Amino acid sequence: MGRSYIVEEAVEGYLTKQCEQKAGPVTGLLIGQSSTQREFVVTATRTPQREEPLAAGDSPDKQWVTEHARQVSRMLPGGLSVLGVFIVTDIDAKDSLATLRKLVFAVENLISSERLWNPADDDVTDCVALHVNPKTRKTFCRTFDIKDPKQSVAKPADWKYQSGVCSSWSTVSCSLSVDMLVPLPDDRTDLEDMDKCLKEGLKVWAHQLESAVCLIDGRKLSEDMELVGGQKRNVRQTYTAQLLITPDERRATDVVQRCGGSVSVRGAIHSRAYLHSNKPKAKLAEKLLKRDAVSTVATRAQMLLEELLTSDGESKGSGRDRPQRGTHNELFCLPHRIFCPVKASGPVCVCDYHFSDEGLSVVTDRLKEMLDIDAAEKDLDTRQETPAEVLEGEAAAEPTVETIEALEPKRNRYIGVAMATVVAFLATAASMLYLNDV
Repeated sequence: MGRSYIVEEAVEGYLTKQCEQKAGPVTGLLIGQSSTQREFVVTATRTPQREEPLAAGDSPDKQWVTEHARQVSRMLPGGLSVLGVFIVTDIDAKDSLATLRKLVFAVENLISSERLWNPADDDVTDCVALHVNPKTRKTFCRTFDIKDPKQSVAKPADWKYQSGVCSSWSTVSCSLSVDMLVPLPDDRTDLEDMDKCLKEGLKVWAHQLESAVCLIDGRKLSEDMELVGGQKRNVRQTYTAQLLITPDERRATDVVQRCGGSVSVRGAIHSRAYLHSNKPKAKLAEKLLKRDAVSTVATRAQMLLEELLTSDGESKGSGRDRPQRGTHNELFCLPHRIFCPVKASGPVCVCDYHFSDEGLSVVTDRLKEMLDIDAAEKDLDTRQETPAEVLEGEAAAEPTVETIEALEPKRNRYIGVAMATVVAFLATAASMLYLNDV
């Protein structure tokens, strides 16, 4: 027997709306949460149209679809993920299966390449491919096991619509202090090298976080203990968690190395995860919350580096020179996290990342483009994180941010021959990147 997909009824209306499009085939993403027993689909979003829409009969642009999936994946808090793809076309469902298979594996490969956490043995590895006929409105649902691309075959799946799929989902959240130091190899380090170094440093931190102690409402729960708050329909439960990371006790000599500088990430983040109502356990809450914490830090750092790469390219094209390493200080603010509810889907929210020099309209525009959500600025939850502030003068070397009071983790400062230092600040809601060349 194949997997069962419980789908929010609003998704049925959304797919019906896509059937009314007169352009070529419509592709999109299915978003929700997996469990060992069944899958929950809470929303769907079509791939943004290109300037020249596809003609009827043309194959979808795989690169365009996968890049959309990568951007959407960044906007999903813990507990939400891209479960698969859909296509609306009058081409026979069986003839479209090969196209859907290519899209499913391409999407999963790109998204998984950005993950810094290790998959667990109980992770579901099936992804869904849905075909919708715009004339008959019939659906054809199959799954592929992305763990084995060569041997994976299409398996039938049950697709059922239901109201209030996530109306009783529980929410677990925490504020997490971050303080990590990543060495840069030499004084010729460019932004591409910095990206690699930062990713490696984040992997080390992610490994530390994986072994952190998780307290839920102040208690260490056994892994198999059920979170009973969301068992009753339309009854939601919110949990407050703490992630306690054990300091790295390696000796100073173990971490001494010659380098051209360092990247330091400091501050705090708001992490959040949603749990399905089918008897969720403490183990699931801990896993999803930790993964969200890793993903949100990595996303912010990556977004800033993408911005710097773009501006660096523009500087080279215009003949302007960036300051030389070893001669300047730079301080950058990373984006802070903003949440927006998914319409008709209970307590579940998606998120976006807001730079301090942007207006909130930029966030609503991105939500519309990436997730096809019509959100007004008043719908945005900006309270969870407070933007960082860049301070003038010497204070900029040690930025301060409004955040909860927390003990500063121990960090070894024995880094040899520092030529440049980059500090990324994450506040209870904010982030900063500080570059200091000495």
